[in-house]
Amino acid sequence: MIDFTPALPTFVITLREGVEAALVVGIVLAYLKKAQQPNLTPWVWRGVASGLIASALVGLLFAAIFQWVGTVDSAYAPVWKPLLEGVFSIVAIAMLSWMLIWMTQQSRWLKAQVEGAVSASLTSGAGAGWGIFTLIFFAVLREGFETVVFIAAKYQQGGMPIVGAIAGLLGAVAIGVLLFQLGVKINLKLFFQGMGIFLLLIVAGLVVSTLAHFDLALSRLASLNPAANFCLGQPTQPTDSCLLGPLLWDTHTLLPARQFPGIILHTLLGYEDQVFAAEAIAYVGFLGAIGTLYFKSLTGWQAKPTPMQPEASK
Repeated sequence: MIDFTPALPTFVITLREGVEAALVVGIVLAYLKKAQQPNLTPWVWRGVASGLIASALVGLLFAAIFQWVGTVDSAYAPVWKPLLEGVFSIVAIAMLSWMLIWMTQQSRWLKAQVEGAVSASLTSGAGAGWGIFTLIFFAVLREGFETVVFIAAKYQQGGMPIVGAIAGLLGAVAIGVLLFQLGVKINLKLFFQGMGIFLLLIVAGLVVSTLAHFDLALSRLASLNPAANFCLGQPTQPTDSCLLGPLLWDTHTLLPARQFPGIILHTLLGYEDQVFAAEAIAYVGFLGAIGTLYFKSLTGWQAKPTPMQPEASK
């Protein structure tokens, strides 16, 4: 039986990112129709296609890097793969956290910003098509790149994260069609809030796995070269980690994180059946810091939109 659980995080991320891009595309198409400029519509779809292709090429580049690292004939080859996964994980954490907070704050003015950019492109005469193309291209590429980096951080899980990304993309297309072609009313504000909470928990779990990647890389390095021992303290128990500290709990016999139902908790909530002190501190610290900023942006503690800054449909 095929296990689709590793596809869930990329499905959530791609669905949220894809709907974000679909909103931009829908707003541009609606504005062009209103401005009676249907001749520029093909530039929108060229921008979408180019953004998706560019995102896929970035993904292939990352896959080639991992493939190359795995075939390097070096005594330290076992160290490079978890180290590289840790680096990609840090980039994914930074990008997804920034997107979660910044885009939540900016969503109030998304419609006005996009329409302003389209209006500026239309005044450029012969270059209007390229202006529309550039706007759509970078909107799609931005969302696609964030997903690709997350998939790279989950490279050890094989092709399932890619399956989740494709499913999320199809879901985003379906929501875009429902909104802009069929006129179906969808509570986008509630949708993005729900996806945001899931994303917050997924990224918090990624923080834990990032520390595990670095711990594995450093332990392999120490075994290959005892002189390169970066142990932060002397372990007092055989189960302790030099980098992550003492083992706080071990539930791998009761609720394994790689078997059902533990794998669901692992995928969506960052559950681990073995948690060390540094991982627990990082998980709670991330949820406390980034979660506070996220919910602060949701409850409107930041600047309120003014009459000149209409709220977007999210």
